[in-house]
Amino acid sequence: MAVVALKPYPLRPVDGIEHYHGDQLVYWSWDHHLMFAAPFITCPSPSTRVVDFLEATIRPLIAADPDADRVDWTCVEWIRDHEPIAIDVGKSFSENGIGHKDLLRFRTPGMNTLCG
Repeated sequence: MAVVALKPYPLRPVDGIEHYHGDQLVYWSWDHHLMFAAPFITCPSPSTRVVDFLEATIRPLIAADPDADRVDWTCVEWIRDHEPIAIDVGKSFSENGIGHKDLLRFRTPGMNTLCG
């Protein structure tokens, strides 16, 4: 159903990148590891090297999964917003083209904790 405004309605998103003091929102999901019911969100700086963020932030977030210690970030298959993407974990988020509110899904071939 369409909505018709009776007067000007200024739309001001409150989750724009300008509200995060130079950081950005990035959503994460680990395919075939259903221990995590929904993607989780983080707030990295675009200049942070991906591998540093993965080790300092993502690994502790997934630590409850029995496969977490075996994840080799250089062998992960990445999907951004439903499309495969090649991520060089030695480069920064911005160098990899990862932007504000992107959804990063990662697959770890051979590791399917809750899917048998």
